[in-house]
Amino acid sequence: MLSLLSAALLASAPALADEESAETCLHTKIWDGYTKGFQVRSQVNTTLGTGEHRVYLITLYAGNQYKFLACGDENSANLDLVVYDAQGNVILTDTSNDREPQVTFTPTQTDTFYLAVYGARLNDSGKKAGVSTAVTFK
Repeated sequence: MLSLLSAALLASAPALADEESAETCLHTKIWDGYTKGFQVRSQVNTTLGTGEHRVYLITLYAGNQYKFLACGDENSANLDLVVYDAQGNVILTDTSNDREPQVTFTPTQTDTFYLAVYGARLNDSGKKAGVSTAVTFK
């Protein structure tokens, strides 16, 4: 009886965001970057709903080339990456319409920037998506 009740409760529970699959996707991209001379500066996992975002404060050093990467789980239809300067002006944004955005940036001066990852569109807007984001450089 308990197993039937447990099965019924599990079947009605909302699916959880799959941060693990997002991280696995990102690790593939990070390893590919190693062969091109990139190193990982930081990597974080989070969950996002449709229209939600996370913003990360980062100091970027003049002359280094940075590649910002993100991967979303299967519920992610379109993630966006946007880089802002310290005043909040958009420096660049990815133009992809997928769950694996990336942008490359080489700052001309050392300064504080913000990297934002947006859950632009999810396959099921009633659920969250697992998202993994990394800053790499060379």
